[in-house]
Amino acid sequence: MARTQADLSIALLNKVFAAIDQIDYAIMWEDMCYNHGCLISPEHFKRILVPQYRRITEVLHAHGVDIILLDCDGYHDEILPLWIEGGVTGVYPLEVAAGEDPVALRRQYPELLLVGGIDKRVLAKDRAAIKAEVDRIVPFLFDHGGWIPSVDHSVPHDVPLENYQYYLDLTREYMS
Repeated sequence: MARTQADLSIALLNKVFAAIDQIDYAIMWEDMCYNHGCLISPEHFKRILVPQYRRITEVLHAHGVDIILLDCDGYHDEILPLWIEGGVTGVYPLEVAAGEDPVALRRQYPELLLVGGIDKRVLAKDRAAIKAEVDRIVPFLFDHGGWIPSVDHSVPHDVPLENYQYYLDLTREYMS
């Protein structure tokens, strides 16, 4: 199944590259993890999926696509090195509720592109909690680059618009 999926992805990419001059980035999706780790063992992942990831990312790299993001929820630290081995260059949404820590990931993988990592649950709290969350993450990651600030998944329904706007304003302050 993994090989067939990779074959289909590569066939589609070849059609895309035949019709388009440039692609700025690619996104892969898998949701292979949950809040306690990978749904299959790292050994199985390495044996079955890494070769297929490599086939896909080699096509992308051959066409000048250097940004290859992988969307996976949950706690993925145990298979993150395998994604990198497979040619992935960035990850998101960095789900804090599952134990992902964007600051620790930046320290461990300085070249890895990161998106997300702001705890979405905090946005339903008060301004002090929101500021503490932003101050915990944003200054360090902005200083080290390769990170796009974002909540760690969809904004929950219980987040007031004013709180979300406050979060955006705080983040923008660091950017200016």
